[in-house]
Amino acid sequence: MDKKQWIFAILLIILVAVGVWVWQSFSSPKIAVTNFNSCAATGQPVMESYPRQCAYGGKTFSEDIGNALDKTDLIQVTAPSPNQQISSPLTITGQAVGGWYFEASFPVKLFDASNNLLAEGVAQAQSDWMTPSFVPFTVTLNFALQPPSSTGTLILYKDNPSGLPANDDQLTIPITF
Repeated sequence: MDKKQWIFAILLIILVAVGVWVWQSFSSPKIAVTNFNSCAATGQPVMESYPRQCAYGGKTFSEDIGNALDKTDLIQVTAPSPNQQISSPLTITGQAVGGWYFEASFPVKLFDASNNLLAEGVAQAQSDWMTPSFVPFTVTLNFALQPPSSTGTLILYKDNPSGLPANDDQLTIPITF
């Protein structure tokens, strides 16, 4: 090969590389990465921490697990897990310290993404609730069929017979239908 052929070959390689880059830039859909779910949707690896994390574009996004980590010393839900896909009837189980209950129960509500109430019930202690220790609870909620992959929030409220705002507390759990 003489010098002209080498120059032509190099220019052809550069032209093909630029063409491939331009084609990929315009043909692949752009996903706006603004949270954990959109990061995971790009195919980026998900770190199996709690909460799970995903890194994209120099930023790290954490999965929304509600306020479970903040309330772990007061109430712990065994099922459903944060972001779990649920259906009706939904049985909620876990344990809460005795002070979360009043008369062995506390209220539970399920909302859709628009904050519409879908179901409500009363969680019942499964043993003596008048203790500072954790006491198991259970409640079952029935609700209408929701659009697939839509989201909502499950809220477990500390029973507050006094009505004083200072005594209010709640555990929020994001869910998927």
